Amino acid sequence: MDLYVMNCELLATCSALGYLEGDTYHKEPDCLESVKDLIRYLRHEDDTRDTRQQLGAGQILQNDLLPIITQHSQDKSLFDACIRLMVNLTQPALLCFGKVPDDPTVRHHFLEVVSYLQAYKEVGVFLFFTFHLYLTRQDWEQRQEEDNLLIERILLLVRNVLHVPADPYEEKNVDDDASVHDKLLWAIHMSGLDDLIKFLASAQSEQQWSMHVLEVISLMFRDQTPELLVSAGQARSAQEKQRDAQELEALRQKEQAEKRSRTLQRGTRHSRFGGSYVVQGLKSIGEKDVIYHRGLHNFKNYTHDEGKAVRRVPKRKLHARDSEGKRRSALNVRLFLREFCMDFLENCYNRLMYLVKEGLIREQAQQHDETYYLWALSFFMAFNRGNGFRADLVSETMSIRAFHFIERNITNYYEMMLNDRKEASSWSRRMHLALKAYQELLLTVNEMDRSRDEDIRQSANVIKSNIFYLMEYREIFLTLLRKFDETKQPRTFLRDLVESTHLFLRMLERFCKGRNNLVVQRKRVKRKKSKGRKNPTAAETTPEELEETWRAVAEELRATSFQLSEALTERAVPFDAASETPLEEQRTEAMVRVQDTLLNRRGPEALGLLRAARSEEDGELEEEEELESVRVSETEFNFLDFIKRFANPNVVRPYLLLLRSYSQNSPHTNHCITRMLHRLAVDLKMDALLFQLSVFCLFNKILGDPAATAYKELVTFAKFVLNRFFALAAKNNKAFVELLFWKSVGAAREMTEGYSKEGSNKKAKWTPEEEDELRTLYEEHRDSEVPDIVETLLPLLSNTTRTRRQVVAQLVAMGLVDSVKELKKQRLVSVIQGVLSGCYISVDVLGNILKKVTAKRSRARMVEKLLSMGLVSDRRELHKKRRRNPNAPGKSAAMGMTEEEFLAHLPGGLTEEPMEGEEEVEEDEEDEEESEGEERERQAPAARGRKSWMAERESMVEKNASLRTMVYTLRQEGMSGPLLWLQNCLNRTADHREEEGLFQPVPIVPLTEENEDAMEKKSFQRLLRKIGVRAPADEQESFWRIPAQMRPSQLRGAAEVLSPSQDALAAGAEESEQPTPGSPIQEQQQGEADSHEQRTQALRALLLARKMKQPSASAEHTGQQIRHWLSEMAPYSLYSALVLIRTLCVLVQRSAEAHSAPAKRKRQRVLIDDDEDD
Repeated sequence: MDLYVMNCELLATCSALGYLEGDTYHKEPDCLESVKDLIRYLRHEDDTRDTRQQLGAGQILQNDLLPIITQHSQDKSLFDACIRLMVNLTQPALLCFGKVPDDPTVRHHFLEVVSYLQAYKEVGVFLFFTFHLYLTRQDWEQRQEEDNLLIERILLLVRNVLHVPADPYEEKNVDDDASVHDKLLWAIHMSGLDDLIKFLASAQSEQQWSMHVLEVISLMFRDQTPELLVSAGQARSAQEKQRDAQELEALRQKEQAEKRSRTLQRGTRHSRFGGSYVVQGLKSIGEKDVIYHRGLHNFKNYTHDEGKAVRRVPKRKLHARDSEGKRRSALNVRLFLREFCMDFLENCYNRLMYLVKEGLIREQAQQHDETYYLWALSFFMAFNRGNGFRADLVSETMSIRAFHFIERNITNYYEMMLNDRKEASSWSRRMHLALKAYQELLLTVNEMDRSRDEDIRQSANVIKSNIFYLMEYREIFLTLLRKFDETKQPRTFLRDLVESTHLFLRMLERFCKGRNNLVVQRKRVKRKKSKGRKNPTAAETTPEELEETWRAVAEELRATSFQLSEALTERAVPFDAASETPLEEQRTEAMVRVQDTLLNRRGPEALGLLRAARSEEDGELEEEEELESVRVSETEFNFLDFIKRFANPNVVRPYLLLLRSYSQNSPHTNHCITRMLHRLAVDLKMDALLFQLSVFCLFNKILGDPAATAYKELVTFAKFVLNRFFALAAKNNKAFVELLFWKSVGAAREMTEGYSKEGSNKKAKWTPEEEDELRTLYEEHRDSEVPDIVETLLPLLSNTTRTRRQVVAQLVAMGLVDSVKELKKQRLVSVIQGVLSGCYISVDVLGNILKKVTAKRSRARMVEKLLSMGLVSDRRELHKKRRRNPNAPGKSAAMGMTEEEFLAHLPGGLTEEPMEGEEEVEEDEEDEEESEGEERERQAPAARGRKSWMAERESMVEKNASLRTMVYTLRQEGMSGPLLWLQNCLNRTADHREEEGLFQPVPIVPLTEENEDAMEKKSFQRLLRKIGVRAPADEQESFWRIPAQMRPSQLRGAAEVLSPSQDALAAGAEESEQPTPGSPIQEQQQGEADSHEQRTQALRALLLARKMKQPSASAEHTGQQIRHWLSEMAPYSLYSALVLIRTLCVLVQRSAEAHSAPAKRKRQRVLIDDDEDD
């Protein structure tokens, strides 16, 4: 803009500022008022920013404002006003115009403002010395509110000057040359402003400037990369030299290959005798073959599109442009910035990033300020990783919170990119920053995993466990690949995304190795459609009658002018808020009532109901409403199954799009692409996904590249895919047609394994006869209490081709079963109850349950399922019991003994002959045990402990003797009352368990002071533990508890030990022989008596069990005998009871099998899956 066309008032105001004479600036008396007038003019400028352009053309900042603040800085009010004016003049053009204008005229004004800003940047070097002097003039305690405001304006002015973009046409600098921005950075260093910035970032009293400081730092490093700064001033390593030599050799080979190709293409004849050729088989516009009028060496580039006008690509389909590349600054600038980074990481990084993060979380920052945080995280963590990695320097941003913050921002940016289409490119750049930060976090975790410090490796393992467990962190790369859009996201974004995905998969694969069962979280968004019920069909009426009814209702409503009386309005209540009926059903009922009143020609009443329903609903009635519910569950992770999710055309396509620029890609990028395609084609055997014509054209370009030796990995993979295709084409004559289409996993499988017949996937139909048969069989076996009714019905159906899925679906369709989940729940309950009935005497109850089901479920999830279904009252009942030493006395050995071995240890052995039919029963049991691998596993540890059975029996005798001794000692100490109270508690619990049949932990609550004192004594607590009473497990439990595993017979036996008669026996024995309490003589005598009685009862129990196995024994008689024997068993006869219980379980099982379906199936492992429908 020409100075002569400046506004008169504006020109007069500028003239009143002062004048420059030599190097001295003389200000006018009205200088302060003139500066304020200029600020006022800028506040009222028009949309073209005319005032800003006129001041820029007049160079007011260079000729007036800058000399004023440098020579008259002692005038505080004038200095403050000049800073305000300079902040306004240097404001970025994007903030002035809001965005880059589309209109050519407004865009011209935009570019004019940018050119003036670039002129300001050239003189900005002189500002920093003045700023440093002013900012260090006062301490924090001496500052006023005006001083803080001025400091903020100075920081904004520094930000504005650094933000001005470079002018590539004016500068035209090469690498290692000083640009305008480099000169500004050097001025910052020479003035000491960089030290002041580090002070503001680290001082406790200056934390209010944290966001401004981070913004200035990000603009300082705008053109830099961490790799260049790390290597500044250092000799290149051997690896870097080798990499550069390889790149140079590749370029040299490519150049030589192209030179040889041009030599071979050059014809021997003169160009005037090029000749004409007929291309056979290639038709021209007419019916004749194409005639080619050039040399044959150019024919490979021939195309029908030659000479045609280039088709213009629509603007909405143009590929997003990459941001400008980085340049290498002058060496002195890079050395200064390298020292700045090292000091910043050492003293400022963790504190500043914490303050900025808190400000972002509390929403105390401006919009989009999180981009500076994301940039700083990725830049400084990358610098730390390359400059001798130290985890403590970046500890603030190395946490799960950082992963969550970045993942949330990536999701938000993607959603805004879809919604705000006009600003899609801006949101795409922000998402690219977030992706770079996420990639740097993964690289840092990978670096921590290779550290020599064990604590750092452990921390990295904890972080990896969290990010691999949560579904959001695992799925983020897969989602970004599937949603990639080349029109909104540039090629550099795709490159970083591919490299990040490669790093994440490599870390995940390494983490999964050596772990048999990695449990991860899974979320399923279940969408339900709540459909309103269909309106019940009214009485059949003809269209004429309906038309007449509607005419009558319309006339009635017109007569009332659609006005309703108050009584009618008050009486119209469409919904009942107190009713338990769901709102959807009430809505349907209201619609039916409106229809009924219309049919009955009660128009006003129908109108009242309709208005009342609309007012209460506050919106339109929807017949269908999608309800989303997120279900969170746990599942075992399989790495190969996770890779299968990448076998999708929407994921493969971005990889191939990036592969098109293989010659410009770095070797690492090409390796990441090839590795992913190798996973799909080789590991998953999904090479048919790459059988596409555009892919083959790309492979042909790679194989024909003169510098193909530089891409050995790509060449090898391309040859592999092509060989696989031609091998398949020899078998499938439709393979060449399939090249025209992108294929899904199903289409790729059909292409390689064969096409399915048409109509094979149609739903199977049921005839009326089959439905009647299914209904009859279901009614017959519904109350039979079989474990799985579907498995029972399958062999009984006349159509043997029916599958389980078809039968279940038909049962639900016919209304015989409410839902599939009901069947699954019944099936689950029966299976687990069956497993529990045979598992409670084993060492690992929960382990045996997990073996019986094939669905992969974690132990924690199975425990929660058992507790929620009420099959187990306490999770401690499922804890794995510790196996005792086989050589030590214990009861595990006796529990695994056979009957013959059990009787062999009894006095005299077993002299009777085997009963009739016993051998057959034992053979059947052996067959069943051979078919069950779990039984063999339980028998193995039991067999190792059979030799110690006698020692275990002696330990039981010693235990009973020691109990009597402890009771006697406590009575001598005056605890007869607490012992009587404990005995009553045990007897009451035994009675309750016999009557109710419920086995739950029962707390022992002392209500008297005497009992409370006894419960606190160590001797009384030792007695409780000896009996089997459990101490409080954690802080949430206050009382001792009788475990749920103790049976009534055990409780009564323990109560009998506490009786005074047993105490008297112990006392009499002591008085007669005068031994000390717990004497070996007394214990041996009592042990011999107990052992003899014990063995006698065990023999009687075993003989009864053998009689029970005979077919002639009646079930009623057997049950009475069992109840009689169990009631007479002493508390120490545990193994006799186990013999009877085991025999009873065998009889019950055989009785159920005898009454079940005739076609007996072998016991199957049951698949239990409550999360997915059949």
